[in-house]
Amino acid sequence: MLRQKIDVIKNRILNWKYSRTVGVVILIAILVGISFRVNMLRGSDVYAKAEISEELTERKDAAKRDKVELSDQTTQVLPVAKKGETIMNTADVKDKANFYAVEFTEESEIFTRIKGKSYKDNCTVPLSDLRYLHVLHVGFDGKTHDGEIICNKYIADDLLEIFEDLYEAKYPIEKVKLVDEYDADDEASMADNNSSSFNFRYISYTTKISKHGYGLAMDINTLYNPYVKTVNGKLSIEPANAADYVDRSKDFDYKIDEDDLVYKLFIAHGFEWGGSWKSSKDYQHFEVPDSVVKTLYK
Repeated sequence: MLRQKIDVIKNRILNWKYSRTVGVVILIAILVGISFRVNMLRGSDVYAKAEISEELTERKDAAKRDKVELSDQTTQVLPVAKKGETIMNTADVKDKANFYAVEFTEESEIFTRIKGKSYKDNCTVPLSDLRYLHVLHVGFDGKTHDGEIICNKYIADDLLEIFEDLYEAKYPIEKVKLVDEYDADDEASMADNNSSSFNFRYISYTTKISKHGYGLAMDINTLYNPYVKTVNGKLSIEPANAADYVDRSKDFDYKIDEDDLVYKLFIAHGFEWGGSWKSSKDYQHFEVPDSVVKTLYK
């Protein structure tokens, strides 16, 4: 009996050792499998992180490139004042590189261009009251052109803002030159459809200084929007070659009326329109009210 018990115990021990060995082997296999799985996961995670990092780097690089390109596009080369000139800041103008005002003196090149022409020897307006404006405008050819205006400092900012709005809207204005390009001959300037402001002169058929004489008025697309007045029973048209555009009931290009953008912008800035006058009609003409002139030049 004892021997049998001993044999049973031996068999149990052997079975236990075998089972433990098998268990250890299985446990090792499980641990190896887990370790392999963990390493696989770690490897895939590292790879995924590497991909994300690479993508982020590419996006950052692209953003930097876009930023540089945007910066290049929006960088403005501001105008540089020449002798006898001072560039005047206009806060509400966005494109200060192309829409700007210049205060000028007798030493400036600007003055040499207007002396004895629009700025005549008997001009009563101090030179310090005038400003030279540089603007852009879309011509009848659909292209961008440089424009030059001399006006009173009182309306300089308004004109810059108006012309910038007109340019952004692609409003067609054929020419914006100094009237001095026509030797200050108003008829010649209007006949060539030139838009201008300052020219020291008197109102037609009067001895009163025109608001153009103060630089406080602006004419736009003059050929298509003439000045019309009956004098001694006879119709006077300025410019003389604008007879086809006197009848405002007709529909034609470049006509200024109360539905036109240029009318709306000038009125919004406090100007009055010559097309609203009773005794005469000046469809090209926008000016400040009489009260402004009386205040500035008593």
